[in-house]
Amino acid sequence: MGGKPLLTIVGPTAVGKTGLAIEIAKLMGGEIVGADSRQIYRQMDIGTAKPTREQQAQIPHHLLDVVEPDDNLTLAQYQRLARQAIEDIHQRGRVPMLVGGTGQYVTALVEGWSIPEVAPNEALRQELEGFAAADGAEALHKRLQNIDPTAAANIDYRNIRRVIRALEVCIETGQPISELQRKNPPDYDMLHIGVTMGREALYVQADTRIDMMMADGFLPEVQKLLDRGYNRKLPSMSGLGYAELTSHLLDGVQLDEAVSRTKHNTHDFIRRQYTWFRGHDPGIMWHNMQTDRFENLLEMITRWQRGLS
Repeated sequence: MGGKPLLTIVGPTAVGKTGLAIEIAKLMGGEIVGADSRQIYRQMDIGTAKPTREQQAQIPHHLLDVVEPDDNLTLAQYQRLARQAIEDIHQRGRVPMLVGGTGQYVTALVEGWSIPEVAPNEALRQELEGFAAADGAEALHKRLQNIDPTAAANIDYRNIRRVIRALEVCIETGQPISELQRKNPPDYDMLHIGVTMGREALYVQADTRIDMMMADGFLPEVQKLLDRGYNRKLPSMSGLGYAELTSHLLDGVQLDEAVSRTKHNTHDFIRRQYTWFRGHDPGIMWHNMQTDRFENLLEMITRWQRGLS
């Protein structure tokens, strides 16, 4: 021991991380640092399941509403902002809690990735996007495999944006991104909590949440973004639900079909999240929301806190 505390709470979408984290934060003097690559966007609240104003009033939240939907926040920028937020929380004698389902955000921070600062090259990105559109995502991924097999092995070929970013870094620097991403773990005393539940129950919970989002105004939120000129090709607009509802609004896809696709794609996303957590497990203590008692989780966190002093 000896480092400053950092509690991480990870898990798939719709599992209940936000509510659980708020209850823990109340009891341990914590503040929440977001680790969600969609909740960083302003104007995108319902579809990203952003903590409500009421929830944010209960516990301070950091790294929500950081950029506009047409802005780009690199992983290196996120990492720097998260470190600044954690340091600020430490200085005030509170406990930082890194909470979210974007595994890359969490892993980059807790493993101390050294992320190359390479500015976006829009012309190159458009060229690579065009190649993917013409030849397919797998062909694009093959190009990355040829120049950086290590990076390719860690990136799903369907995640075209990440494949393009890896290619961009390789081409711009002349070095594989995997070699540039050296690790220098921060000096934190960390406790890693994973939130989970049975897969079928989680799918039902995710579907129910999507229905609630629709009732709360998800479709008008997407319409408003389009009316303000945000292009459907923006990374922000490729988020779960946003892309599918945009297809309804612009392409005439039936609303029921768009919602059904959102649910299907959310299930697929949940599977990919679990794959990431399994592959980047720093010693996660899993808490099953269906079967495990909150009191037992709290006792474990309390023991960890006592051990820090």
